[in-house]
Amino acid sequence: MSQSLARAVRPSRGRNIAAWVLSVALSAAYLAAGGAKLAGVPMMVQTFDQIGLGQWFRIATGLVEVVGTLALLTPGYAFLGAVWLAATMVGALLAHLLVLPTPAAPAFLLLSLDVVLASLRRDPSARLVPRPR
Repeated sequence: MSQSLARAVRPSRGRNIAAWVLSVALSAAYLAAGGAKLAGVPMMVQTFDQIGLGQWFRIATGLVEVVGTLALLTPGYAFLGAVWLAATMVGALLAHLLVLPTPAAPAFLLLSLDVVLASLRRDPSARLVPRPR
């Protein structure tokens, strides 16, 4: 019985491949964006000037994106990384809609892909907080 339960919970091979492909693609996007923020690319400096929270926020956002990238590529942490980056993209989406004159479509696309990845990486048998005995 435990083998059938384990087989029922284990994701399919196709789902696992799709999750890895999406993880790598999102990691490339977030590493490029986070790296640009951390490197102080002039466009990023200007964007965060428009947001008005200071350049410390650019650096913090870059670190969040790089750490999220590492989580996406680490087995066992990909779900948390996807949720972490999705929350970041909610903030980016709000910034684009409320403050920035640039289109919000890229932030919305990344948010959508983060949600898809989180659903692919979600393990129904895993618990973030262990049950008390």
